[in-house]
Formats: sequence, C-alpha cells, structure tokens
Amino acid sequence: DITIKSEVKILKKVDRSVVRNVAYTRDKVSNMERHNERKNQYYNNCDVELQRAEWNIHFKKCENGYLQTFDDMLKNEIISTRGLKKDAKIIDEMIFDVNSEYFESHGGYEYAKHFFKEVYQMAVKEIGDEQYILSAVMHADERNKLLSEKYGHNIYHYHLHVVYVPVVDMEVKWTKRCKDPALIGTVKEVVKQVSNSKKWRSEKVIGKDGKEHLEYSYSLLQDRYFEHMQQAGFKDFERGERGSTVEHLNVLEYKVQKDKMVSNDLNKAIKKKKSIDGVLNDVIGKKEQAVSVLDAKIEKNKKQILELKKDTAVLKQEAVSFAKIEDLGKKHTIRGDIAITPSDWQRVSELAKEGVRSRSIIEKLKKQISDLLHQISALKKLLQKYEGQSVTDTMRYFQAKQRAPNRMAEVIAEIMQQPSEKSKGYDRQEYIHKRDMQER
Repeated sequence: DITIKSEVKILKKVDRSVVRNVAYTRDKVSNMERHNERKNQYYNNCDVELQRAEWNIHFKKCENGYLQTFDDMLKNEIISTRGLKKDAKIIDEMIFDVNSEYFESHGGYEYAKHFFKEVYQMAVKEIGDEQYILSAVMHADERNKLLSEKYGHNIYHYHLHVVYVPVVDMEVKWTKRCKDPALIGTVKEVVKQVSNSKKWRSEKVIGKDGKEHLEYSYSLLQDRYFEHMQQAGFKDFERGERGSTVEHLNVLEYKVQKDKMVSNDLNKAIKKKKSIDGVLNDVIGKKEQAVSVLDAKIEKNKKQILELKKDTAVLKQEAVSFAKIEDLGKKHTIRGDIAITPSDWQRVSELAKEGVRSRSIIEKLKKQISDLLHQISALKKLLQKYEGQSVTDTMRYFQAKQRAPNRMAEVIAEIMQQPSEKSKGYDRQEYIHKRDMQER
C-alpha cells in the first residue's frame, strides 16, 4: 500500500512527454554504461527482468565501451578537450520518456519501437551529428509494477537512453605570432570542443507577451521534443509540466526514489517492531517474575501440604489406637468380665504408664506457666510505676555512661557510700569541702 501511494504521487493521470539531460564526469561513466548496456548481474531496481534484455533495441551500439570510444575520438582529433579541467563533465545522456500507459494504450512494444526510432532521429539533430553519439538503446525490460497489477498482465516501461559527447564549434584564431599579418585575428580552424556548459547554455527567447526573456536550455529541449513528435504524427500526450520536477526525473532516478521511500517505510516498521519487541520483553519479564512468585508459593504450599499429611497420618494413627482401645472393653466372658489378650494387655499397660508420666510432665508445665504468669504480672506492676517517668532522663544516663564510664562508676560508688540528700543533717557543700581537704 505504501509503494502504491508513493507511485501515485509521482505518476500523473495525463500522459506527458519527458526528456532529461544528465552530464557525467569520467569516473561516473562506467556505472551509467553498465546500467544502460545491461552488464550488471543485479540491479537496485528490482523491476529489471534480465531475461527480457534481448527485447532492448539499439539504434546505435557502442562496440568498445563509452570511455574507450571517447578516447579514440580524441586521438583521431574528432573532438577536443582543450581548456577542460580534469574533473570536467565530458559525456552526456538524454533520457526520453512518455508514461507507460501511453504505449500500452497505443500498441505496446511495436508502437514503442516506431516511437523511439523517430525520437532517435530528433536526438541526432539535437546532438549535431550521429558520430558524436556513443550509444542509443531503448529499454523494454523494466516492468511497471503498478500498471501490471492494475491491468492483470505484465506492462513494461519503454524509454530511450542516448549517450553522446556534448560538442560545440570553437573557433581557433591566428595569433600575433603568425608570420602573415593579414591573418592575425582571423579564424584559423573550427574544432569540436567538448563542453556541457556551452552545449546547454540558456537562451534569450521572445515570449507570448512579445518580450525577450531568458529560457533554460532544458526547458527548450522539452519544447523541441514535444513539437517534433507531434509533427511526426505521434499524438495523445502533452508536454512535460514546466518547472515540475517530473520532467527532470529519469526512470532510473524514479526507481531509486521509490526504493528509498520503501526503504524508509521499512526502517520505520523495523523501529516500530523493535519498540513492540521491547514492550513484549517487558511483559514477558513481568510474566516470568509472576511465574517465579507463583512457583515459590506453590513450593511453600507443597511443604505445608506435606506437613499436613504428616499431621494427618499421626492423627489417623492415634484414631486407630483409640479405636482399638475402645474395642478392648467390648469383649466379655460368660461371667461378664472383660476379656483381653496378653498382647493387648501389654499395649494398654504401656499406654497407662505413658499417661501417668504425661500427667506428671503436664503438672510441671502448668506450674511453670503459672510462675511465668506471676512474673509477668509483677513486671506489669513495676512497669506501671515507671510510666510517669521521662524516658529522656534514662537515655541521658546511658549516654553519659558511654561517654565517661569510669567517672560514672566513681559517682555511683560515692552515692552508694553516702547517706541520702534528704536525710537530716546532710550538707552537700560541706561534704564536698571535706572531701577536697582529704584529697589535699
């Protein structure tokens, strides 16, 4: 759904003719050549079907490679790079296109062959001479996914790549070093100089308002492409929109843009998935923690059940013993006496002795409990005496004892030896004076 929405934003309902010119430096030519001539095994554009490469049509084929052919032209002085910088753009490419649906509605592959054959003738005029064209190939192996899904059968995006050397006439004039003064300043020769900037220089044109204004060269190329094809009898399409980025977007760049949009959406989905995974991990962690707590509770319950089973077994055993003892009194002799076997009598005797011992132990425990209760009662009464006293004074006493244990011991010993302060005839100041005199 994301891909379809992205394609709808770029593709237009109205069929439009589009041509774009792209300039390349020497180090960029190889990648472009490998794409155009289908020399790669894999393509970023996943809609390229290499098994259909034989359907591609070369109106001019390059036998020795783009750069080798370019260098041969230099060597044979067909072109000149005089005055160019090392990183200058030396090879150009025109990409001619109309919407895929236009060709599908007018006859498909066969119609596209006739259409681009005429386009190639127009390109030769634009470039100046066919000898400057390195390659011209119509691609018929790129599947249009959107339209194929719309119509229920494969539809291919037909378009033309024309690779050429951009040349302009450069007049070389006689200099002052010429021996013939009459020739100085006149044209010595005209050479085909390689120059993208001069080839596609903006021009001054007269507009509909009758005024002269500057028109971009590529915009004028759009006009000439549209007008040439209309005059050649190819109708039912419009010129590419002026100022629109669509008319400067070749099929390869469109595919790359689409791939980027899909990639961005995929990255967003991955981030969203990671976020969901994080939440799930938290939930799983909490679940595992809850399971751990439940397991601990289950273990605790198991232990309790085992203890209960042990207690139950003891109680059952006691119940059986009690039942046996009660049954002993139900057996009577003819005279009405209770009958009992020697083994049963031994069992009863042991239980009786155990009962007597238990009574003695129980009595001792009762006495200990009674004594403890009396002690508790006495402590409660003692505690009631201290309820009105300040706890802070007691704390101060213990703090003082911690700070100066020796001094506190001496004071306490002194207090223990002397009579109470409230006793008759006691004078603390006199006592302190006497003590000081004794120490001296």
